[in-house]
Amino acid sequence: MTNICMVMAILLFFYSMKVTTAFTVVSFAVQHKRANSLLSMVAASSAESSASAAVVSDASTPVLSPHSFEGLVERGMIDRFGSEASRIVQSWRMLEADYEHKAHIKDDVLQFANSYVPGLTAKCWWDTTEFSWCKYLEDHYDEIKTEFMSATSDMEALTKQGNNVWAGALTDDASAYGVGWSTLVLLDRGTWDPTNVALFPKTAKVVRESGIPAVEVFFASMKPKSEIKMHSDFTNFVLTSHLALDIPESGSNKCRLTVGDETRQWINGQVTLFDTSIMHDATNEADKTRYILMFRLWHPELSSVERDALQFIYDCLEVPDLVNPNDEMRLIAEQRRDSLRAYPLADATTTATKGFSSKKKKNVKNQKGKKGKGFGR
Repeated sequence: MTNICMVMAILLFFYSMKVTTAFTVVSFAVQHKRANSLLSMVAASSAESSASAAVVSDASTPVLSPHSFEGLVERGMIDRFGSEASRIVQSWRMLEADYEHKAHIKDDVLQFANSYVPGLTAKCWWDTTEFSWCKYLEDHYDEIKTEFMSATSDMEALTKQGNNVWAGALTDDASAYGVGWSTLVLLDRGTWDPTNVALFPKTAKVVRESGIPAVEVFFASMKPKSEIKMHSDFTNFVLTSHLALDIPESGSNKCRLTVGDETRQWINGQVTLFDTSIMHDATNEADKTRYILMFRLWHPELSSVERDALQFIYDCLEVPDLVNPNDEMRLIAEQRRDSLRAYPLADATTTATKGFSSKKKKNVKNQKGKKGKGFGR
């Protein structure tokens, strides 16, 4: 496989969306063109060529080709974060080598992840009393629900005003798990959606003030009499949390989530925390739509440096020139990254980055790779 083909494959693979939700991102065609331009610049500096070797084991992986996009990202992590990010570098190499982690954490409970950081605890459900942000979200449930019910009272208007409102599955693979669910995104891989945040400013403010180490935040709906079949989200370095917003017949056990071998029901106002790299499924047997506020957050055993290294990967996938050898291009990319990461609603403590665009993105969605699994998706 040529270097250019490798970049095409790796970007398509890494830009794939997770199987349970759709997100707004910069178009793949633009990212692909920029990554290829970057690769050409690197390749032109040397006549050498190299190919990535196959993974030796889940604990030993080879250095990536310095003439590939993934190799530049690896080098960028090492230069910026050093040995403290060694597990993240290893995870990146393992993914590039198509490693898939499959392990039974106990009888009939399978963890399945290709975005895999070694050494992180795997358990189906986590104790929410151990995390202060859980109580903070529950204490602000009424405020969040009131804003949500007001904004969704006119779905037609919301759809026109919002960005990719109630986006559903984009591929046959995702649809196979169930077609009754859809999402409305506030935060995707560290980037706030300015259009949707403007529609839910109180919710966004509560989330930020709660201290939850969120990577993604979105509302999720599930149609009546529907189910999401057993699946994994393929990522072990983030956990998933739900704040139950509007659960039909709450407490009647009609809306349920099973993770591994344990089933729990959604209860209005309660926060749950679990690991979706473990096989899980969901059902709504009620006659009305179920709504939750959903979070994907850093695994609590990741160090701050490891979180930064993972965010660096996400940023590179969004802005490939962050690893451009040209200083000027890299500076422009860093400014672009800072603009994307800025909180769109300035307040007394936060000022939006100059030049931040709040223009609505029309019909721009993630594209799914052939394997239906990408880094952190």
